Amino acid sequence: MQQIDVTVKPGHPEQEQAELLVLTHYEDADRLHGDAATVDRALGGILNQLLSSGEFTGKNQQTTVVHTHGKLPAKRVLLLGLGKKKDAKVETIRQAMGVAAKRAKAVNATSLTASIAGTDLSGVTDGMLAQAMVEGTILGSYQFTAYRSTSQDKKEKTFSRIILVVANAASLAAVKQGAAYGHAGAEAAVFVRDLCNHPSNVMTPSRVAEEAKQIAKSNRIKIKILERKDVEHLGMGAFLGVAKGSHEPPKFIILEYDGRKGARTNKKGTATGPIVLVGKTITFDTGGISLKPAENMEQMKADMTGGAEVLATIRAVAKLKLPVHLISILPATENMPGGAAIKPGDILMTLSGKTVEVQNTDAEGRLILADGLTYATRLKPSAIIDIATLTGACVVALGQFAIGMFGNDQALKDKVRQAGTSAGERVWEMPLWDEYFEQLKSDVADMRNIGGRGGGMITAALFLSKFVGDCKWVHLDIASTDWSERERAYIPKGPSGIGTRLLLQYVINEATA
Repeated sequence: MQQIDVTVKPGHPEQEQAELLVLTHYEDADRLHGDAATVDRALGGILNQLLSSGEFTGKNQQTTVVHTHGKLPAKRVLLLGLGKKKDAKVETIRQAMGVAAKRAKAVNATSLTASIAGTDLSGVTDGMLAQAMVEGTILGSYQFTAYRSTSQDKKEKTFSRIILVVANAASLAAVKQGAAYGHAGAEAAVFVRDLCNHPSNVMTPSRVAEEAKQIAKSNRIKIKILERKDVEHLGMGAFLGVAKGSHEPPKFIILEYDGRKGARTNKKGTATGPIVLVGKTITFDTGGISLKPAENMEQMKADMTGGAEVLATIRAVAKLKLPVHLISILPATENMPGGAAIKPGDILMTLSGKTVEVQNTDAEGRLILADGLTYATRLKPSAIIDIATLTGACVVALGQFAIGMFGNDQALKDKVRQAGTSAGERVWEMPLWDEYFEQLKSDVADMRNIGGRGGGMITAALFLSKFVGDCKWVHLDIASTDWSERERAYIPKGPSGIGTRLLLQYVINEATA
């Protein structure tokens, strides 16, 4: 994984020996302000000339690079447009910095320097600004070249450093904290992208387990890996049913981090349970006997995105040493059409004791999550959040810019929604009405695993809801956001890692509440 250093230091941009100095400008401002104006004076008014000529207008994500020719310690200046100020928000900054990172790489700069000043967004603290700037820069600089034997990318200099300059000494501590959160969140998302970019012949359930072991060892996280015989003994018939068709051994992975000092209690004086994250970890999904179409099936190597995200989240939480109790669960397997694979019409006994008639083997994510969620309830959690590339219906309903959210507790849903908005990974709540369960009724079992074409995202979530008991629970369907067909500001083509920073932000909010 590409390592990018983040440095926060007191100072002024015009005094920095930067490879590329980033200055921002709003489209509706008639002249340069703040740091941009100070730098422009040192350059003899070159930047304002660009505005006057219309060569640079400040349109959102517009960039112009100017060489300083020794008039400043900085080698180059990058003017970065933020669009109209009335429309700007934290996500605007995050996306703009993603574009700035791409431009930095284009001019072969190995570092980028920017000032925590000049944006003046209402309600946005310097810490929030620093977090967004670091996230956008790291995410925007991402590339995956592990399998390229000869590549121009490998001949280029590696982008490796972000420097944030803080003129206001009173903001220094807040900026450092925000930058640390941003660094952890972006690094976690990059880790997810890497895991999901690896092909399925490399990123097998066993390899996921090895990655989890390394994370546990490096971050003092407890780990338990249940092998096939262990899950058979427990009675995880749904998880095992999906795994039957594959030659790769399934792994049920549990990681636990507890950064609290002593027992924590709530306002009623009772002990609070852990936050439990459960991620769908299908390392490749053929659809099983209900085989998927060949077109785009290669993307199914990313069907483990949910598991990768809960793994990356606990890794980031441990690195930040947050005072929180967190458990991540990854039911990891392939879904293959082997001779031993489950067939439409088979009935599985889940860990909960409920029986499921399998009417479509390509609705496998909800099967492994059923046992994962049941296991989570036994940990007496304060909250359960599952995250999964669960349904194609989510893509139809929400397109590529929103995560589908369901849940049984309004306060928990509100917290997840707030975390998603802060992270720029928005959720949209869908109904979880019992009437939809009519579509899941089976003639021969407690329920079936599909509910027909209508409301497919809803019936999938309703299926999961039958395995969480009385626990507070939220389900996030990321099938609409986990893979991008085109490159965007800080989102690459391919695995996006979207959902990771939402989870981390939720845990940060809980730890600092």
